[in-house]
Amino acid sequence: MIICHGGPVTSAKVWTSPAWRELVESWLDEQLAAQGIRRIGELTQPRVRPWGTVLTAPTSAGVIWVKAPGPATVFEVGLYDVLREVAPEWVLEPIALDVERGWLVLPDGGTSLRGSTADPFDSMMKVLPQYGELQRRLSPHVNRLLGAGVVDMRAEVLPERFDEAVAAVRRRLHSEELVDRIVARRDLVVERCAQLGGLASLDHNDLHVGNVFVSGGRVKFYDWGDSVVAHPFASMLVVVKAMDVDPASAERLGDSYLEAFNDLAPHRELVEHLDLACWLGLVARTLVWERALASDPGKWATAPLETLSGLLSDHWLKVTQ
Repeated sequence: MIICHGGPVTSAKVWTSPAWRELVESWLDEQLAAQGIRRIGELTQPRVRPWGTVLTAPTSAGVIWVKAPGPATVFEVGLYDVLREVAPEWVLEPIALDVERGWLVLPDGGTSLRGSTADPFDSMMKVLPQYGELQRRLSPHVNRLLGAGVVDMRAEVLPERFDEAVAAVRRRLHSEELVDRIVARRDLVVERCAQLGGLASLDHNDLHVGNVFVSGGRVKFYDWGDSVVAHPFASMLVVVKAMDVDPASAERLGDSYLEAFNDLAPHRELVEHLDLACWLGLVARTLVWERALASDPGKWATAPLETLSGLLSDHWLKVTQ
């Protein structure tokens, strides 16, 4: 792996410009050459979003992917350096990193669970305990995660983050009456934060079948640009929402995930904490939306408010159905 430095982090405005493409293409070829790899085809750009862009090319070592996160999520590049050291078996090994520019080169991850012929629900049931094990591995390294730039969403700071989320939705089109109703829930947020406790790790915050690869029977978790440092159980908020399942199936997913934590407390207590973490996770998810959209929200402009308004329900499962 190579870590390079130099140059500013780019923004979504320039990702499609010829000058930027020429710069990243030249850099990529240099990094590949240093690894004894040749690019043998055109560098294409299949995806451009407000929060980042992805490019891909065939090489002598297989297909590679270049990821350029936006300024608000560029921490993902440095985060990979922590992930590859602490939990290498569960992440793709970067081919090259440029922390200052915010560029990341990864090998092809293989087939995602979304592209697999296996049942998505059954597949997620099988990988969730491994994801929990990854979080257990990362839990002692919270300070390193924060040092890499991952945002702190632990229970002790969530009341402050709630205030930030409210301010964020007020800056966009919103219903004043709806926001006032959300603000009235602040005392409940504080109360539930106190109940949740201090367990913390990396929350992927966008864990779905498209972000899990299986190659040769090995699971790799991908796309860490939405991640935060939080109570690990908050991860299940997006898992269940993305699976679009009924409450009984959601409970099965939760039970599978909690297998990795069964030594910490009785199962009933773990479930209670999972429910608290997922409800409070709506605050972090709101701010993740806000930082991803920045000044170019497009069709997702209402996502922060829609997410935060989930706090008007008393249970997170009512939000995700």
